[in-house]
Order: sequence, then structure tokens, then C-alpha cells
Amino acid sequence: MMTRLLFALALLAGGGAVGAQEIDVPRIRFSNPAVRVLQNFTLKAGEAVRQVVVVGGDATIEGRVDGDVVVILGHAQLAGTAEISGSFVVIGGTGAIAEGAQVHEDVFALGGLEAPPGFNPGGKHIAIGTASLGDRLSGLVPWLTRGLVLGRLIVPDLGWVWTIAATFLLLNLLLNLVFDAPVRACASALRATPASAFLTGLLVMLLAGPLCLVLAISVVGIAVIPFVICALVLGAVIGRIGFARWLGMTVVHQDDIESRAQSLRSFLIGSAMMCVAYAIPLIGILTWAMAGVFGLGAAMQAFMRAYRRENPRPPRTAAPAPAVAAPMGGGVPTAPVETLSASALDEPFVPVADLQPAAAAAAGTADLLSFARATFVERLAAFALDVVLVVIAAQILRLDRLFEGYPSFERNLLMLAVVYHVGFWTWKQTTVGGIICQLRLVRTDGNPLLFAEALVRGLTGIFSLAVVGLGFFWILRDPERQAWHDRIAGTYVVKVPRNWPI
Repeated sequence: MMTRLLFALALLAGGGAVGAQEIDVPRIRFSNPAVRVLQNFTLKAGEAVRQVVVVGGDATIEGRVDGDVVVILGHAQLAGTAEISGSFVVIGGTGAIAEGAQVHEDVFALGGLEAPPGFNPGGKHIAIGTASLGDRLSGLVPWLTRGLVLGRLIVPDLGWVWTIAATFLLLNLLLNLVFDAPVRACASALRATPASAFLTGLLVMLLAGPLCLVLAISVVGIAVIPFVICALVLGAVIGRIGFARWLGMTVVHQDDIESRAQSLRSFLIGSAMMCVAYAIPLIGILTWAMAGVFGLGAAMQAFMRAYRRENPRPPRTAAPAPAVAAPMGGGVPTAPVETLSASALDEPFVPVADLQPAAAAAAGTADLLSFARATFVERLAAFALDVVLVVIAAQILRLDRLFEGYPSFERNLLMLAVVYHVGFWTWKQTTVGGIICQLRLVRTDGNPLLFAEALVRGLTGIFSLAVVGLGFFWILRDPERQAWHDRIAGTYVVKVPRNWPI
């Protein structure tokens, strides 16, 4: 339409002489790649496309391809009339090149590749494996189409899937027998606190990445990252076995948790249930995911309990008993009797737990656990003050220039906030904002926080903040006014009097 309009305007402007002139209008060729997923593709002779990508299907090329031909988990056939200006790549399948086919760049095949003796591509020619290997790899396509796409891990009519499932079952059975104590600890954790185990698993999965990032930024901690990854993998494996044992003992009650015979029975029942669930669409992938989360959380809880058993806190020293005066002339010693005045008898009775914290602190006999739990508003005010302080410190330290080339300023600000809170919690059991708002941290057993516990609380606090602050709002409904990270770390936040020592 535009060409005809320009031609008419030129005819009106130049008269009949324009009719003798030739107007050359260039033709614009648009890119036309061919992409197929779980489908076959055929390019007939005389046809041309810019690029061909086939995943989980077969490709037959008879025409011309201006770019590359990539076939993944499928069979690729180049006819004698095929011409590929780019590279020819086959991954997890087989390739066949007929006499006369042309490839102007590289040829790479991970699997079988059949080519005529005189075939010579324009670039490198690399082939790894045989045709049988390519056929086995391409056998993954039915599992992808009828298994993973439907949300299940086991396709009942595929024999090799059952072979892999049996192999994993035997491996888990061996680990269940060898590592009976750790698996029993994971199953006990799931039996006692399944909801806490699930939440702990989510926290570990969420914080594993940031923890490795912090270790990498510190440079010194790079050597620790492989150990952290190995610990997570081992915990996930042992936790999954504990999850299977827990499932079995919920179906058939296990009287003795330490009985190896009953534990083996529970493991086999739970594993059979999981295999059946893996073959059900959508239920299979959900079961696999839930087993990973529950198992990792149970493994972490079992590890923390074992660590506390091996490193118990020193017992508290009891206060010496008051001296008892002996009566004159011998006899049985009697404790001094305090004489109450008439005015004191008229005062109402006040329980010891309801005494004012200031009076208890002045007497030097009060415990942090005796103080009232901090409210949501008080903790929010302290948190806001700490955020302002961290932002000011970040601006003074100019983290945007100090960490130039590293992750964004916001991530470095988050790392500084974690270091600030963990350091102050370990040193003073509070932060600057907590000092101003008269707040203190204390463990549920009354002991002060150690560095490891403060670090756990700081990292889990990121999760409480990441889920739209739901972990912090949990304070409003919790009877002990604990946030999610308080429950994970086992801490309380209490309100102390103004004269409480810093």
C-alpha cells in the first residue's frame, strides 16, 4: 500500500516521464526461528529458517538454516540437500548426516553421530559417546512428557524408572541402618514438633544462599562454604530418611522408638507410601518437596539438640541460705520472725511474680525471665531506631564505594544490619534501640545468648521480614509475644526498668 502511494505521488509530481523510471523498493526479511518443545520439526527442501531449536523431539533438516541447529534429547537428521550456516549441536540424542549435507561451522554431539567418511564441517568436529548412549538419554523424553510435566516422579510403565527407585530405596535402607541414631533423632523431632520442623526447613533453605554469600564476601569464609554445602546435603539425605520413618510410625504405632526392628518396619512402610505418592500426578512432586523441607528442618533441630547436649551451660550458683540464729542456752535453732505492723496487715496481698521489676532489680535478686514480655509497639520502636542507626553507619562508611563491583548497596546494608544485631546481641544482649526502649534479650532458660544463637536469630530474622513481615506480626497473637525468629532461637524480649545495668 505504501509503495503504491509513493508511486502515485511521484507520477503526479513528475508527469508521464516518471513512468519510464524504475523504482527499486528493498525487501525486508524478518527473522523466523523454529522452536519446538516436545514436538518434531521438519524443514523441507527449498525452505529456509534463521535458526532451529528442538527440545524433546526429532528434527529433519532438508532445506537451509542461516544460523544454528540445536536438538536436545532427540534425533536429528540432515538430508543431502541440507545447508547449515551455523553449528550443528545434538545433546542427549543421536545425529545422522547424509552425503552432501553442509555445516559451515562446528559439529558437536553428546551421544551418537553418523556421518559419511568425506564429511568435513567448517569448524570443529566433536562427538562424545555412542548411539546407544544417545538412545538412552533420549529415553528421558517419555518421563518428561508423562512424568515431570504432570507433576510426578514415577511413571509406572517405564521400567528404568523403577530401577532407579529401587536403587535409591536400597541406598536409603543402608543409610537407615548405618546412621540409626541421627535418623531416629530426626524422626523424633518430626514426631514432637512437626510444624516447627517445617518452618525450620524453610528458613534453612532460604538462608543457605545469603549465608554462603556472606562467607564469600568475607574472603576468609570461602574455605568454609564447601563444608556448609556438604552439611546441608547430608542433613537433607538423613532428614528424608527420618521423614520416611516418621510417616511409617504414624501409620503403624511404634512402641519403642529405639527398637531397630520397629524402626526398620516404619522406614519400609513410609518409603512404600512415598513411592505410591510419587506415581500420582501433582501429589508426587508435592510429596517430594514436603519431604525435603520437613527432613531438612528435622535434621537442623536434631543437630541443635545434640550440640546443646555436648555443650551444656554451666549450672547457676544458688544463693547462700540466710544464717539462722541459735537461742540462748541451747535448743533448736529458729529462724528470725518478722514482726508485722497493723498497717502492713491491712495492705492487700501481692504475689511475688507481680512485684515491680524495679524493686526486684534494686534487691539484686530478679531474673530477666521475671520481667514482662515486650509489646509489639515497643519492639517496633526499637527496630526502627536500629534501622536508622544502621543506615547512618552505612552512609558514613560509604558502603556503596567500599563494595564497588560487589552486590548492590541494599544487600551490603542488609549484611551490615545482621553484623550489627548479632554483635550487640552477643555483647550486650540488646541493641542501641533496645537500650533506649528498655528491652533485653534472654534465652527461654534464663541464660544469656551466645554468638551461635545470636547468629541463628539474626539470620532467621531475615525470613521473618521477607515474608511481608509476617514473622514479626506473629508477636500480636503469640501468648509469649515471640516472633518466628524468637521461637527458632529460643529467646524472649523483655522490658526492663530504666535503672537496669547496661
